[in-house]
Parts: sequence; structure tokens; C-alpha cells
Amino acid sequence: MDWVDEIRMNLSAVERRVATLPGRRTVKNDAQAGWLLKAISCIDLTTLNGDDTAERVKRLCAKARVPVRADILAELGFADRSLHTGAVCVYHRFVETAVEALKGSDIPVAAVSTGFPAGLVPHDLKLKEIEASVRAGAKEIDIVITREHVLRGDWRGLYREVKDFRAACGKVHLKTILGTGDLKTLRNVARASMVCMMAGADFIKTSTGKESVNATLPVTLAMLRMIRIYQERTGYKVGFKPAGGISTAKDALTYQYLMKEELGREWLERELFRIGASSLLADIERQLEHHVTGRYSAFNRHPVG
Repeated sequence: MDWVDEIRMNLSAVERRVATLPGRRTVKNDAQAGWLLKAISCIDLTTLNGDDTAERVKRLCAKARVPVRADILAELGFADRSLHTGAVCVYHRFVETAVEALKGSDIPVAAVSTGFPAGLVPHDLKLKEIEASVRAGAKEIDIVITREHVLRGDWRGLYREVKDFRAACGKVHLKTILGTGDLKTLRNVARASMVCMMAGADFIKTSTGKESVNATLPVTLAMLRMIRIYQERTGYKVGFKPAGGISTAKDALTYQYLMKEELGREWLERELFRIGASSLLADIERQLEHHVTGRYSAFNRHPVG
């Protein structure tokens, strides 16, 4: 508990730090195209809607396999290289559909679990949902924590919960969604991040995408600092996934800059960095087409599924 109790966050300092980032860091032309191609490889291409269907999931998987049109890649000199998204993220109901659609590729299926997005179903049902998704072929599980543990300061309760989720996942990657928009303060976000990592999370993730406030740069900075402290103390490298509201190529670049500055080049790879998004890929592809043609195209020419 000493590691948790000692955590403090200076809100004004955090806000000053992230406010200067877009103006101080920028890349242009070929360098920007390279950063955007790297961002594509880190996207968890996501569909988590009430009207999802098997056909929509299959289209999403097809886009994950070929995220950028062949003619654009050829113009960028990337035609002979493999490029795909980091994962495809779906509800448990569609895990088997996605696994079948991605057969033959090395794109993992990530399943949201534990009563996503609110996380208020009984604990034993949460564990059964994780186990069912693992049996269905999911290689990554995105769980939601019980936010009440954080709001009440019940850090041991949060630790026990995530530790149970870790055990249910077995060898499958565990991403813990904090629901940062519900946690009220940066101190709560930082402490929850530390507890989840101590309990065995492979990734910490900002949001479900369903909260009123999702990924933000101040929240990201707080979580990245905790990842750095945890790595310095234990030697374990924990990944980070911002999700919700990241819909433009410019947004993706800003998060990449912050990752590199705070944690280093290694955290720009899909093993340690993911972006949870659905519409982001279309804008990145649109920006890449502008780079090679000098013209902006309509979004409907860059479908995501």
C-alpha cells in the first residue's frame, strides 16, 4: 500500500505539460507518413455497438488485414511490406466470427469482458465471461474494473478483483480499462493504474469509449508516469491503450509523441501501445492519400467495415 498511498498528482503541472506538446512536436511529409503507418499497426480496430452483426465484424476483419488501399501503399514504397492493425476488438458474441475471419493472419482478437462497459454484473459471471472468450479464441481480454473500488478508496478490493481477472485470463493478455472519466481525479487515475499493474495487468487502458469523457492527454500523462515508475521498480514493462474520442490522424500523432517522450521508442510498438478506435483508420488513410496525391478524398472512399 505504500506504493499507492504515496502517489500525488499536480493537476496544473500536468495541464501545462500536455498543453505545450502539439506546438513543440510535429513531423511533416514522409516522416509524418511513416508515423501514421506505425499508428495503423497499433490500432485495435473496434466495433462495440448494439447493432453489431456477424457481417459487420467480417468486414472489420477484412479491413484489419488490409488497412490501406494497395495503390496508396505502392506510392509510399510500402507495397512489399506487411501492414495490418494491432488487433480487432469485439464483444464476446463475435469472438469466434472474428477468429475465423482472421485465420491465417497474426492479428489477435481482443474481447471486451466483465460486463462491459459498466462492469456491474456479479463477479463470478465476470470470470466466466473471460474464460468463455479465451475458449472461443480471444488472445486479448479488455476488462473493466469496478469503479466503486476506486471512488471508495478500496485499493485492496480493486487488487483482488484484477488479480482474479488475471488468473482467469491465463496466458492471454489482460488489458484493464479504468473508465477514467468516471474516476473524478488524476490521483484516482494514477493510483488505480498502479494497483492494476501490481495485480498483473499487461496493459492499462483509459476508457470504454462509452463514458462522457474518454481518453485525454492529462489522464494519459498520469498513466504513463505510473507505467514508468512501475517499470523502474519492478523491471516489468506494461503497455498503454488510450481509447474513446481518438478519431483524427492529428490526435494519433499527439499520443505517439507523448508515448515516445515519456516512455521511449519501445512504447511505439504494438506490443506496448494500442489505440482503441473505429473511425481513426479512415482519417489516417485519407491523410496518406493526400500525402501521395495532394488532394483530400471523401471519407466514403476509405471504409473501415
